[in-house]
Amino acid sequence: MASSSLSMQNILGRLNATQMAAPVLILMILSMMVLPLPAFVLDLFFTFNIAIAVLVLLVAVNTQKTLEFSVFPTVLLVTTLMRLSLNVASTRVVLLEGHTGPDSAGKVIEAFGQFLVGGNFAVGIVVFMILVVINFTVITKGAGRVAEVAARFTLDAMPGKQMAIDADLNAGLIGEEDARKRRLDISREAEFFGSMDGASKFVRGDAVAGIVITLLNVVGGLIVGVLQHDMALAQAAKNYTLLAIGDGLVAQIPGLIISIAAGMVVTRVSDDRDVGQQVMGQMFRNGRALGIAAAIVALLGIIPGMPNLVFLLIASSMGWLAWKMLKTEKQVVETPVKVAPAPVQEAMEASWSDVAPLDVLGLEVGYRLIPLVDKSQDGELLRRIRGIRKKFAQEVGFLVSPVHIRDNLELKPNAYRILLKGVEVGLGEAYTGQFLAINPGRVAGTLNGTATKDPAFGLPAIWIDATQRDQAQAYGYTVVDASTVVATHLNHLILTHAAELLGRQEVQQLLEHLAKEMPKLVEDLVPKVLPLGILQKVLQSLLDEGVHIRDMRTIIETVADHATRTQNADEIATQVRNALGRAIVQQLFPGSSEMQVMSLDPALERLLSQAIGGGSDNTSFEPGLADTLVRETAAAAKRQEDLGLPAVLLVPASLRLLLSRFLRRTVPQLKVLAHNEVPENRIIKVTSVIGGRT
Repeated sequence: MASSSLSMQNILGRLNATQMAAPVLILMILSMMVLPLPAFVLDLFFTFNIAIAVLVLLVAVNTQKTLEFSVFPTVLLVTTLMRLSLNVASTRVVLLEGHTGPDSAGKVIEAFGQFLVGGNFAVGIVVFMILVVINFTVITKGAGRVAEVAARFTLDAMPGKQMAIDADLNAGLIGEEDARKRRLDISREAEFFGSMDGASKFVRGDAVAGIVITLLNVVGGLIVGVLQHDMALAQAAKNYTLLAIGDGLVAQIPGLIISIAAGMVVTRVSDDRDVGQQVMGQMFRNGRALGIAAAIVALLGIIPGMPNLVFLLIASSMGWLAWKMLKTEKQVVETPVKVAPAPVQEAMEASWSDVAPLDVLGLEVGYRLIPLVDKSQDGELLRRIRGIRKKFAQEVGFLVSPVHIRDNLELKPNAYRILLKGVEVGLGEAYTGQFLAINPGRVAGTLNGTATKDPAFGLPAIWIDATQRDQAQAYGYTVVDASTVVATHLNHLILTHAAELLGRQEVQQLLEHLAKEMPKLVEDLVPKVLPLGILQKVLQSLLDEGVHIRDMRTIIETVADHATRTQNADEIATQVRNALGRAIVQQLFPGSSEMQVMSLDPALERLLSQAIGGGSDNTSFEPGLADTLVRETAAAAKRQEDLGLPAVLLVPASLRLLLSRFLRRTVPQLKVLAHNEVPENRIIKVTSVIGGRT
């Protein structure tokens, strides 16, 4: 017995008040349907029901994003169940005690039956029916329809949203934790609107139940009053009808408040402001619109027979508010900024301090893009650029110079340009507050907006308003904001020009970082055996062909092995590629799948070998042979890409460097591999044979 008592205490100790609240509340609601309740307890529960409804409405109004009130469908169900339970409990009291007077079912029902409708049961019936029609036909039906459509569009847009998250993750704009959180928010949003679609049916059913219960109360009250308590028909009709109407109004008014809250939750657009701030910021910020509205109301007010005083009072209030807003706007625009005259200084002699070094990486923006890079406004682009540099260092193997950002009034307001050592390498436009819908190739519909091209990859795209974002994602577009457009373009150009970004300063910093783990190897190699400039050329040669330099241990060891025999950067780079063969192949063909590559026709290989004359320095080709080689390689690379395969050409080692340099200009997506760079355990499948005919 003692042990069972102890175990019960342990169980109760593990359950806190928060965990017990929901089950206890549900049991109390269900018990109200069965157990008789005195009038005072009914007053408490009716008042609690009204207070909960008001609280739900205020929470819905002050919610900034839909998912902040994700428990709303459950709250909707519980409050509906509470109202129905109170209807059952009050019906029992009305039929049992209704003959004693209007306060037999409690003061709350009496107040709603006497004060709100003036004690007139005919007025009460009309008011009750109007409230039911408003709740059932207008608010609840509309909110349910919005929730249904929102649920469908949210589910349709999920693939596009997932693609956008994956694109941001791959570009280094967000981390794995942020991506996981965004995916969870997308699934929760779909579940929320689906739940709201179902929960709205409970409110509609509650409205129907309110009508039926009120009619049953009236009919049942007449039967009980006349047959059981010998009341006159008129007196019974007055008593029981007023009690039934009061009971119905007590239930329907909280139900109407809850329905309004549901409509506000499902119809609002997510923003960083609550509903009140959105309405004030968007409805009453245009002084001209307020002035026009005031003039129209004033014209209506001077029409004979109209309530002139009321119309003119409202018109004057709106006109005064419009005048104040327009005056404030004019002061902001026209107030000149007083600039103190610059002190006159004597001309200084020129010095070396006047020679400013060029920034390695620069980003210039038009004035409308300044909020994206302004620290005081928490510019989103600044955070994304930091993420780009970090991801580049982790994947490529060295840290690029910081991006120097400045505004440029010579650019278009929405334009930006990317500079590499003072030279423009990228130019584009971005529109804050809008989204770029990129067509990946297969979309289900068209959008209204400004047609353009994705500045990073040249894909067809459209600038759209925020209201079309979900529709674009449902059609299959990849939708990104303005900061993501600029960041993706910058990331693409940094990867493309990685070799130029690796200067001697970066190589020296890379060696100093490596020396913390392998001090002897680094010390013996540079500068004792190999100059720093030769090592830089080797690393740049790898980066030129898209080979990452993360495995610096293997690179330095290979360079150290061959630097004593040759100082030629190309020959050393070839040996390094052989050592990195497994990593190069893994980068192009992840996993252990077979390598589907292109190759040269044996006759073409012999022609090319004869053309280079046995030495890689002779890069002259016969014009017909060169034209055929370029044309057929480009066509084969296009076929590879159409199949979703990387464009990789497998050639003998003696031809690899020459063909890579020759074809890189015309077929930039092509990667040229040598036979001895492929690991022995990889299976090779030739998909295209390039045959040269002069």
